[in-house]
Amino acid sequence: MDETRRGLAYGLTAYAIWGFFPLYIRLLEPAGPVEILAHRVVWSVVFVAALLTLLRGWSFLRSLRGQPKRLGGIALAAVLIGINWGGYIYGVHTERVVETALGYFITPLVVVLLGVLVLRERLRPAQWAALGVSALAVLVLTVDYGRLPYIALTLAASFGTYGLVKKNLALPPSGGLFVESAVLALPALAYLAWLTATGGSTFGTEGAGHLALMVLSGAATAIPLIMFAGAANRLTLTAVGILQYVAPVLQLVVAVFIFHEPMPPARLAGFALVWVALIIFTVDGIRSSRAARKAAVATAA
Repeated sequence: MDETRRGLAYGLTAYAIWGFFPLYIRLLEPAGPVEILAHRVVWSVVFVAALLTLLRGWSFLRSLRGQPKRLGGIALAAVLIGINWGGYIYGVHTERVVETALGYFITPLVVVLLGVLVLRERLRPAQWAALGVSALAVLVLTVDYGRLPYIALTLAASFGTYGLVKKNLALPPSGGLFVESAVLALPALAYLAWLTATGGSTFGTEGAGHLALMVLSGAATAIPLIMFAGAANRLTLTAVGILQYVAPVLQLVVAVFIFHEPMPPARLAGFALVWVALIIFTVDGIRSSRAARKAAVATAA
């Protein structure tokens, strides 16, 4: 298997795991969203620490010494990914998986918007058109829901901003996940201790299967992230960008056909507008990438 095919296999596996992850979260009930989030954080730290020990990958910690700005960036990244994980779990727990799928559909468009607002990037006309269509989609879905789709917007904004912060940290995937989870681990452990003391914990009270699933949530968090990193190192940015739509498509399938969440015509129209925006955005990105490659070849010649 060549490196491109290996990267494609890694990417599809990672996004498939993320796409079917709502099924895993439902298996963790009757635990509440905050308890699930806390266990996910704690067991992620344990799993990644074991992995780093096995691979002797602790050397990255030396690069963090005497760098308060970088440590501050890691803390911010930790808070953002914690909000993203918590919002996702809450969406699944409250039977709004359709809305979580919407959040990950619009994330690429939010990233473009952040590029304009934060990095002062200049957009091409097609990118402006995609943003305009996506804004119309949010308006249509707001009318359908009778409120702003706040779960979707929270997921898109938190993950988009997380990517922006991570871009400047330059940490290895496993090391980055360990440090970010470690930042969240103390409040997570404090919450779990309080929950146990007040008799509200489900850990160990719902049978061995439930306990095992809680513990394995750390591996279920880390493994697709590591596979995604393997894909990103082997595939073009365009290929990775197209692959990212696999997860929300699968989430939408799970929501509608397994969880039987409603998809009225107005909501379907809103999603159709999102897909139109993504098609415009993706086609423009492919054309721009090809033009850049041709220009580079011409310059080299």
